[in-house]
Amino acid sequence: MLLALDVGNTNITLGLYDTESQDSGGGLVRDWRMRTEPRMTADEMALTVRGLLGEHAERITGISALSTVPSLLRELRVMLGRYWDGVPRVVVEPGVRTGVPLLVDNPKEVGADRVINTLAAHHLHATNCVVVDFGTSTNVDVISAKGEFLGGAFAPGVEISLDALASRAAQLRKVELTRPRSVIGKNTVECLQSGILYGFAGQVDGLVRRIVAELESTHGGTAVVLATGGLAPLVVAESQTITHHVPDLTLLGLRLVYDRNFR
Repeated sequence: MLLALDVGNTNITLGLYDTESQDSGGGLVRDWRMRTEPRMTADEMALTVRGLLGEHAERITGISALSTVPSLLRELRVMLGRYWDGVPRVVVEPGVRTGVPLLVDNPKEVGADRVINTLAAHHLHATNCVVVDFGTSTNVDVISAKGEFLGGAFAPGVEISLDALASRAAQLRKVELTRPRSVIGKNTVECLQSGILYGFAGQVDGLVRRIVAELESTHGGTAVVLATGGLAPLVVAESQTITHHVPDLTLLGLRLVYDRNFR
């Protein structure tokens, strides 16, 4: 069994893969999500991860991991060395073989999650792709039909924007992130929900339309638009440009990069 471990700014996502499976999704058996704590130690991380894995913890034959949280990258390495010593593993960082050309000004600036999402998107769709990752920030990444990472755009994430609004406006507060009865809110809660949900859907659609137009004019062909990330389900149904929702895109990329390094 392969353990894929994605340490993000908001959540840590785990995926357990059947390494014998040949399906296009990589053979995902089970996945879990837990809250990221930036001050978590290697032992605390291991306690939670092994607790979630249960009986599968002793059946791990390979590990593929990444961290976009600098304070947890060292703890991740310590955890893997201490609790899965001897198990083949790859931690995605500069120098690791991914097969993804980074056609940007400074390749070292590109986050490991963006590289891995590029790899997975190209694996699923061998054409121009745009990946919208709804996480702590909203990342829009652009991939050529050759699997090249071309760059992208960043925007504040849904929860960051809601937190900022609630903290800076005295009469506003955090609300449940769900679809309101109508676009025209009839109370404060619905007004906030409408602005967040439809506002972000419109922001994504505006960015994606501009990106797709530029991508298709410079690289030809058509583009597939994929959504991933913990908050994607909130926006996907309201977006006019997103064509595919792939919740486990990063986990699939981790599975693929492991195969590139150990098979």
